[in-house]
Amino acid sequence: RDAKLYEIGAGTSEIRRMLIGRELFEETR
Repeated sequence: RDAKLYEIGAGTSEIRRMLIGRELFEETR
């Protein structure tokens, strides 16, 4: 149970990090 929730949380955090990184990249460019 907990493992699945942790995997979902890690996936969402990675996606969020990618989206934030993309925004920062566009701002700096």
